[in-house]
Amino acid sequence: MNPVEQYILRQQEPFKSILFQLQIVIESEYPEVDLKYKWKIPYYYLHEKPFCFLNVTKGYVDVGFWMPYSITDFEDYLIRDNRKVMKSLRYFTVEDIDQTVLVNVLKEVHKHYQKGFKK
Repeated sequence: MNPVEQYILRQQEPFKSILFQLQIVIESEYPEVDLKYKWKIPYYYLHEKPFCFLNVTKGYVDVGFWMPYSITDFEDYLIRDNRKVMKSLRYFTVEDIDQTVLVNVLKEVHKHYQKGFKK
């Protein structure tokens, strides 16, 4: 079993189910991503660059993004929490996952990857 699988399987519910659901959505939208275990969390890479991460912490799951730019249409859904360039979507239950928002944020992030992080 690889470290990502171990990370997910050792989580308590509802976090394990949230992680599985997020994994399904992300990998369905972007099958070219590579899921690695970096910095002790699952981290998706796209074209060998960090794309997003999954982190269980403090009673929720974060889908985190390195974002030196703004996501104009979905900025209100993203949480900064005193982080300068990191933002995240936060989920406490599987029902909290708004797939439309998640997919659209992923599309915005992907668009910036294609542009080489130009603001």
